[in-house]
Amino acid sequence: MTSATFDTSVYVRALHFGGPAALLLGRARAGLIRIDISDPILNETIRVLRDKFQWDGYMLQDARAKLLSIANRVSPNQTLSVVDADPDDNRVVECAVTANSDYIVSEDDDLLRLVAIGRTPVVTVRDFVRLSVAAPHP
Repeated sequence: MTSATFDTSVYVRALHFGGPAALLLGRARAGLIRIDISDPILNETIRVLRDKFQWDGYMLQDARAKLLSIANRVSPNQTLSVVDADPDDNRVVECAVTANSDYIVSEDDDLLRLVAIGRTPVVTVRDFVRLSVAAPHP
């Protein structure tokens, strides 16, 4: 099964705007892909939804529960410093490395500029939608 670590922008797009990012959450719910998430990514997602989009407590609690029910929660055990321009993006890299994700999915230019972390490509939502459709299903 194909696995991916999403950055906060992907979760915000999925939960607030819908579209291709929401399709990926549906694929995870259906067991077609594995999404890897860590507490720092989850917490930043909830903070952005609260602060930038004024989600209320009920909506935030529901979003947190939804993500935890469909994602593989990991606890990174190392601190990495790969993204100098935005140190918070290093939490995404740490999650992907710990979970041994096949992909990092992002709409963040600082992460996309990396192209790959070791053998883990950094791709856009649209690219991952295409890749996850092409991947063999369980």
